[in-house]
Amino acid sequence: MSARSSEERGVVVIGLGRFGSHLAGSLLRLGHEVMAVDRDPARVERWSARLDRVVQADATEEDALRQLGITSFGRAVVAIGASLEASVFTVLALAELGLPQIWARATSRRHARILSSVGAHHVVFPEAETGERVAHLIVTRMLDFIEFGDDFAIARVPVPETLAGRPLSEIRPIERYGVRVLGAKVTGEPFRYASDSTVLPPGSTLVIEGNIDQVQRFAGLS
Repeated sequence: MSARSSEERGVVVIGLGRFGSHLAGSLLRLGHEVMAVDRDPARVERWSARLDRVVQADATEEDALRQLGITSFGRAVVAIGASLEASVFTVLALAELGLPQIWARATSRRHARILSSVGAHHVVFPEAETGERVAHLIVTRMLDFIEFGDDFAIARVPVPETLAGRPLSEIRPIERYGVRVLGAKVTGEPFRYASDSTVLPPGSTLVIEGNIDQVQRFAGLS
């Protein structure tokens, strides 16, 4: 694989705990080259049969990362969660090597600030984000929910019974409910983008967007 294609497609995942191992597997399924790195030999052995390239190394050491050829990759994800120190020093080592995109997992706001200050370009909170998403699914009728910040969300919801069989031009969801219907999915049929003439069949699901309160209220319609 050329250096350019590695930069475009390849991702280094450092830390093969629960988050890192699932992330590495998902990236592989999406067709990306993945190099997985962990200092624990037991984890390396466990995942070597499931991932294309798994190596044992201390990722806090800049020289170790350089010897692995990390600089030929354009993106790295520091998925370490158990050790704040190892997480921070790994991000620092990657920054010193000049990686153009460094993603890092944080376990607290303070941790996130430190990661950003030493070179992380993107910081994620997988546990907090998953917990919030699942909370919305538990207490509402939403089937899926993604929050984008600035009080904006996209959700997948069942068609409310009172709206089934009616066209969007009659329902006027933006005026009445403050949400936009992006599309509808009927079981056994492909997803269809919505227009004013779209009729909402009973038993179908909708993809809607709006602020969080409006999306929740629409999902609660019976």
